[in-house]
Amino acid sequence: MNTPSPEQAASREETFPPGTAYMDGRFCPLSEAKISILDWGFLRSDATYDVVHVWRRRFFRLEAHLDRFLSSVDKLRLRLPFGREGLRDILIECARRSGLDDAYVEMVCTRGRSPTFSRDPRDAVNRFIAFAIPFGWVADEDQRRRGLNLAIGTVTRIPPQSVDPTIKNYHSLDLVSGMFEAYERGADNVVLVNTRGDIAEGPGFNVFAVKDGALTTPEGGVLQGITRQTALELAAELALPAAEAPLSADALRGADEVFITSTAGGIMAVTRIDGAAIGDGRPGPVTERLTELYWEKHSDPAWTTPVE
Repeated sequence: MNTPSPEQAASREETFPPGTAYMDGRFCPLSEAKISILDWGFLRSDATYDVVHVWRRRFFRLEAHLDRFLSSVDKLRLRLPFGREGLRDILIECARRSGLDDAYVEMVCTRGRSPTFSRDPRDAVNRFIAFAIPFGWVADEDQRRRGLNLAIGTVTRIPPQSVDPTIKNYHSLDLVSGMFEAYERGADNVVLVNTRGDIAEGPGFNVFAVKDGALTTPEGGVLQGITRQTALELAAELALPAAEAPLSADALRGADEVFITSTAGGIMAVTRIDGAAIGDGRPGPVTERLTELYWEKHSDPAWTTPVE
């Protein structure tokens, strides 16, 4: 049996970003936060999660994220060992201990596993995990500057009759397949269609089309994104018409402007669909105004919660 050299062993060691985790009732380094390979969250994607971001030491729309996470936990018949106040305190403490100015704070509840290895989900002991890591973007700096090139995927999004998309979940193989397809077509990312052939959503983001100054975002079969809702509220503040309605692939291609919304980056322009320019091929004025206002809200006490 060949024993690896110290150098080889070191090269195999897993590395972790800076941050802090919480599990089993204590805070710990990310490297110490581990779950059993028998956890149904791992084996069956039987889990829900949510992510809220911290920007310049302030949580953005923390209460809205707590609402959605607690709703998801309830819909999946999971149980947390504490209430809303305890959950909020843990997330804030994760962010505080991480020392990060800009962070990505995730909360997860898995089905866990049965102490007797029963296959009955009612016997499982649920597990809660939280962690704070550096802020991550769904689009890199160059993509945000020039606008994304999205591919409309041929993969159909999992229908809501199978998996409720309003419950934030890890059922993402359709999205992952779509991403590979998009990369092979030279695109930056993908948006999938629903069973009717209308636009649904992308991996970690919702989609908006702007036509004649009015906004449209897909109404059903999608995650009710917090940033999606924020964009609708900002549009109302700017007196821009906005609606949740079916959005066809042709309507998306023919829009004056297109943008995506995500906790991992906010409001970001799309300037090409399947390689063809949207409008003049540059981020449009409506998108830019919404983006500007979105980041302005990050210092507004009505929209934010301080870490300290």
